[in-house]
Amino acid sequence: MTAEPWSRRGLLAGLAAGWSGLALAPSARARPLDTLAAGGTLSIAVYRDFAPWSWRDAAGTLKGIDVDLGQALAAALGLKAQFTDFLADESVDDDLRNMVWRGPLIGGSAADLMMHVPTDRRFALQVERCVIGAAYARESFAIACGPGADCELPPPQWAGKRLAAELDSIPDIWLSGSFGGVLRAQVSHHLTGAAAMAALIEGKADVAMASRAQVEHALAGNAAPHIKRRVGPIPALPSPGWDVGLAVKDDSRDLADALEAAIERMAGDGRLDRIFAAHGVTRVAPLGSV
Repeated sequence: MTAEPWSRRGLLAGLAAGWSGLALAPSARARPLDTLAAGGTLSIAVYRDFAPWSWRDAAGTLKGIDVDLGQALAAALGLKAQFTDFLADESVDDDLRNMVWRGPLIGGSAADLMMHVPTDRRFALQVERCVIGAAYARESFAIACGPGADCELPPPQWAGKRLAAELDSIPDIWLSGSFGGVLRAQVSHHLTGAAAMAALIEGKADVAMASRAQVEHALAGNAAPHIKRRVGPIPALPSPGWDVGLAVKDDSRDLADALEAAIERMAGDGRLDRIFAAHGVTRVAPLGSV
């Protein structure tokens, strides 16, 4: 997967608010709220192998922040959640096409709702046949270090240390390319940010960089007291963070409105914060919403 700006691994976003998208005729008709109510289910697409947002445990049970939130959203609509976990494609545009407005080319069908979509308005206006909004959190990047590295040092002083990051992600690009590329040869590449954090915790790396949620989840409950998070800012980082929200088909405006109202209620009564806390993550409110 490439690290283009709107790949799942390379998210770079700005301020956004509300639902936006192009009002184009979708390839697959959406299910309006009355049809959903008659069927009793809300089909939800979540990313695969994307802890702490959505992943399967050793027993094959799907779990994570987005899974718990999806279940809560379905319950708010009086429906039962039905999940599909999928592998990220080359870009979020591809993911939206495959999981929201068209459906996969081989097997399966489009979902009613896709979780964890960047809500940047510029991106949303480029996306065909779906609407994006109802931001529920803000993400960013973080760095953690083992006993062999001082996390607060200027990064070039990590020369000689073992660095870990998700392959083709913004952390990978930043560690490999910043500061004249002095750290490039020291970067080990992992399939996920969670795997990069696991390498750090297991002593196979001295420094790991991943999303803030991945770092917090890995260190939750003092699970790795020998690991410390960087407190100071990350210099020369190209992404200030991004809001994440939901996507539905363009002809599902009634569903979009109902989901946004549910997100607002859950943010207001603390349910959103509790869902995040259950996975060791502190929810940061999105800039463009509640």
